[in-house]
Amino acid sequence: MISTVAIPVHQMAELLKLEASAIHQAAERLDFAQIEQSLTLLQECKGKVVLSGVGKSGIVAQKIAATLMSIGTVAFFLHPCEALHGDLGAVTPEDVVILLSNSGETEELVQMLPHLKHRRVPIIALVGNLASTLARQADVVLDASVAREACPLNLAPTTSTTVALAIGDALAMTLMQMRGVTEKDFAINHPAGRLGKRLTLQVKDLMFEGSSEAKLLPSASWLEVVTAITKGGAGAVSIVDDQNRLVGLVTDGDLRRWMQRTEPTALVSLTAEAIMTKQPVAIAPDALAYDALRLMEDRPSQISVLPVVDDQNYCMGLLRLHDLLRSGL
Repeated sequence: MISTVAIPVHQMAELLKLEASAIHQAAERLDFAQIEQSLTLLQECKGKVVLSGVGKSGIVAQKIAATLMSIGTVAFFLHPCEALHGDLGAVTPEDVVILLSNSGETEELVQMLPHLKHRRVPIIALVGNLASTLARQADVVLDASVAREACPLNLAPTTSTTVALAIGDALAMTLMQMRGVTEKDFAINHPAGRLGKRLTLQVKDLMFEGSSEAKLLPSASWLEVVTAITKGGAGAVSIVDDQNRLVGLVTDGDLRRWMQRTEPTALVSLTAEAIMTKQPVAIAPDALAYDALRLMEDRPSQISVLPVVDDQNYCMGLLRLHDLLRSGL
């Protein structure tokens, strides 16, 4: 049976505007002295940033902890129930504790307060009630109050958690700027992500070293080139001098083209020196793999294999476009 109940599609937009407005209002009433004190505590923290909350506030606390970790600040979520049953041992005087509670009267957090005070750990309260127990006993108070929840019944934590999360994100991003965190620093904590790979993965991590058969002297015959490419498995062979310095490159495509335009009777005298691309484009082992990918692709004719050489032009291996793409760059 088809429902005849009208779907309040426009309500979605109004609720989003309500939450956006609440964030705007939170920004307007920021107590800059409290914000500065919070950032100073976080900047000078020699230990960990410990976040705690219950229910939806606990979930927001976990997310803020994860954001702090991603920018290189050691942080973790401590469940207040577990804290009261032994996990408080993880908190030291060198840490900073951030407690999240809309009411500021969350029983488990209030129970933690004397034990945190005993450890002389600074407390930042992110609360929706500035007259609450948590606000009165914290060292720093951040106002996350809202006029109402986005919930039609004004019950489900919605606007309040959105504002708390936004304030937590703003703290983390400001701290990131204060500490001068760079893209490279960020990538170190995200090695599996595309950004992390592009900023940390190096050519030497992906290059194909192969065997001694992956290198030949210029005097090698075309048949030796065929054998080297076949056994090497890289689709190319480096041509080096007697000091192992790169002088050329022969790919399987180069080999096929030369064989097509060379008379069968002349193949016996065809050498690697005649076939090779002289002074081929090459790259250093410490170069970023992403730079190698751009070098191979951003050109009129793409390169599928790139020689890897050190600063003395000594041949170290080959880098295949296939391996770069497979790495997820």
